[in-house]
Amino acid sequence: MHPLDSKKTTAHDAANGLFKNALRDATEIRCHTHKIADASILDAGIDTNGSLAAGLILARLCMGDLAEIQITACDNDTYASSNAVFVRTDDPLVACLGCQYAGWPIQTNDFFAMGSGPMRMARGREETLVMLNLTQAASSVVGVLESDKLPTRSAVETIAEQCGVSTSNLHLAIAPSTSIAGSVQVVARSIETAIHKLHELKFDVTQIVSATGHAPLPPPAKPGDTTTGIGRTNDAMLYGATVTLWIDADDGAIDGVASKVPSESSPDHGRPFADVFKEYDYDFYKVDPMLFSPAVVVIHNLRSGKTWRTGRLKTDVLIQSFT
Repeated sequence: MHPLDSKKTTAHDAANGLFKNALRDATEIRCHTHKIADASILDAGIDTNGSLAAGLILARLCMGDLAEIQITACDNDTYASSNAVFVRTDDPLVACLGCQYAGWPIQTNDFFAMGSGPMRMARGREETLVMLNLTQAASSVVGVLESDKLPTRSAVETIAEQCGVSTSNLHLAIAPSTSIAGSVQVVARSIETAIHKLHELKFDVTQIVSATGHAPLPPPAKPGDTTTGIGRTNDAMLYGATVTLWIDADDGAIDGVASKVPSESSPDHGRPFADVFKEYDYDFYKVDPMLFSPAVVVIHNLRSGKTWRTGRLKTDVLIQSFT
């Protein structure tokens, strides 16, 4: 088996095992469980307050359990928060682009959510997944949904059909961005935003060997205030995240993109994301895609020993967003 295929298999298997354990421990982590059209649903923040523990589980599920994720302390004066989400992975391609990237807008006539997790590889319809050989069928799949309501029967059936599994072999965790768990799982995307940005810049992301990411954990927004929830979690990334990448590439290839990776390379940089979002009629697809990236990016080149550090933190915007 090709090493990449092995990692894809590991992501499916690990996520299924982690989801099973989360269902078993649902009460302990303040989650509710449901059966909808025979699919197993873990509610981590819709009809429950959820928990930090649930947020870490959702973040791990998003990444196919191919990363270590923890909540750590950080300097409140710099990050406008005393807590941060730290992520480390030695399998960045599969964990971030294969699984974590929210590249599946799931929409039926009665439901909408952004979909992440290994189920995206099973669906295999996104151009990036096909281009990077990140598709792989599975008999049982796990996904994470960002939404403020539980999936409907039609949504469950649509997801299962597109993933090529029966609804009984579909496992979905869900939380809104305004919840504790939802905030954690979104802020755990620091590495993914850097790698996706590099891919958009036509850099060969298969050369990324390992990565770490650190981003402040914002206070949850008021339930139902989705715009503020989305704004705060995105601001944590755009103005507070630092990502370090270990890459094996020619210096010239890195020189060509390093300064373009941080969020400051976008003309929309510098304002709270909620304001930007409003300006674009609350449509993610109208926002400059170059904005969605970390504040600071550090690149270590294993081939040459050279290091690049680009971007800057913006405490003033974090304070404005988080208070």
